[in-house]
Amino acid sequence: MKTIDKYLFQALDNYPFWLEGTIESLDYAFSYDDKNTMVLCLYGRIQADQLLNYEDAKSYFQQALAINIHALEVYPYYLKTLILNEDYDEAQKLIDFALTVKGINKSEIYIKKAILLEAQKEFKKALKEIKNAKLHSLQFNYESDISDVEKRIEGKIDLLKKKKKKVKKSKKDSKKKSK
Repeated sequence: MKTIDKYLFQALDNYPFWLEGTIESLDYAFSYDDKNTMVLCLYGRIQADQLLNYEDAKSYFQQALAINIHALEVYPYYLKTLILNEDYDEAQKLIDFALTVKGINKSEIYIKKAILLEAQKEFKKALKEIKNAKLHSLQFNYESDISDVEKRIEGKIDLLKKKKKKVKKSKKDSKKKSK
């Protein structure tokens, strides 16, 4: 095993529970190889998830993909960051490209696409992408993620239906009062 792998595994093992240890291990790994896509990806995740610094996170993810377009580990985290930063057009372009990358977990990318559509309040379209995620799912551990996103989107659709019913009911009540 290479020394960089040792430090990378330490960083991955520490994240997100011990950030100081994560950074220390990442810095060592980075000093051995500043073009390691896993290291850059984890730096990006820390920027996005812990520091909420989406622009810096995007920079790390872009560096990683510039080094290796087939760095499969980068795409889900980069997409999450783009969605949180409301870079919807950029996220859609990355999704379209990611789905062409050989070996990528398409189910996970379709989940991100559903979340993107959810963020844009395109709930019916999001549910169609959930269906695609289910059709492409090959790993058991993604089933619960898919179900969670699906339930959340369906809950938002139900909220909108209830809101529309209340609006219609209040309009009927105001018409009756005016007579």
